[in-house]
Formats: sequence, C-alpha cells, structure tokens
Amino acid sequence: MTSLVFFYLACVVILSGGLTVVLSRNIIYAAFGLMAALAGVAGLFILSFAPFLALVQILIYGGAIVIVIIFALMLTKLEDFRTLSDHKHWPIALIASLLTLGTIVAAAFYTPVNLASRRGVDLSKMAHELFSQWAIPFEIASLLLLIALMGGVIMVRKTDSSDDK
Repeated sequence: MTSLVFFYLACVVILSGGLTVVLSRNIIYAAFGLMAALAGVAGLFILSFAPFLALVQILIYGGAIVIVIIFALMLTKLEDFRTLSDHKHWPIALIASLLTLGTIVAAAFYTPVNLASRRGVDLSKMAHELFSQWAIPFEIASLLLLIALMGGVIMVRKTDSSDDK
C-alpha cells in the first residue's frame, strides 16, 4: 500500500514538473520544473528496485544536464529569439504529441510484464566491477569528455575573438 502511495506521489511530481516546463513563461522556472520531473523519475527508479539508475538520474540529469541548460540559457541572447513566432506549429505539435501518446499507451497495454524477475542490484558489486574490470574504458570516456570540453572552449574563444574585430 505504501509503495502505491509513493508511486502516485512520484507521478504527481513528474506531471507537475512537466507542466511547469511546458507552461512556464520564465525559462529558469522551466528548468527547475525539469529538475523536479527528473527527481520524480528517480523516485520511480527507486520503487522499481533500481537505486543505481535513481542515483545516475539525479546526478547526471538532475544535476549536470539541468545546470548546463541553465548556463546555456543565461549565455544566449534572448533578443535574437523575440521575433520568432511559436504559434504556427501548434497543430503539427499537437498531432505529433497525440500520436506519441497513443504509441506509448498501446505499448504499455500490449507489453507483457514479468514481475518475477524484480530483484535489486548490489551497488558495491557494481562499483567493484566498474572500477576494476571496466576502469580503462571508464578513463577513456572521461578523457573523451575532457577533449570535447576543451574543443568547445576553443570554438567559443575563436568566435568571441572574431566578433570583437
């Protein structure tokens, strides 16, 4: 019974965060709504006995991605987008949204669910595997991310110096 209450609570958090993202006129409030929705998804992962996915959801999406979105929004010039009209694509967006919703609902009703295989994952065992057997691919991925970050900084510096001249 308590898991059902927490499930509905997580669903309310996800829906209210999603509505905040869609309906908010302030872009920062929309980013915080996204963070709330992602925290609700992490709650669903916890209810599904997937604490590692919940942790990754909060750290990567709730923390890093939302912060990157906020920085990107704060660094863009909003005057460039004031002249854009966002009302002419509403019918297409509504049709695409309804088709996507129909596909998700149909997949949810016609997919068999195996409840017997629900068991938790030992996080200490997963961490041991990640940092022993998978240590080299983990470090290679971190180096690739560092190279991409440095490339982004170099590209921004070149465009900033060409704008000043």
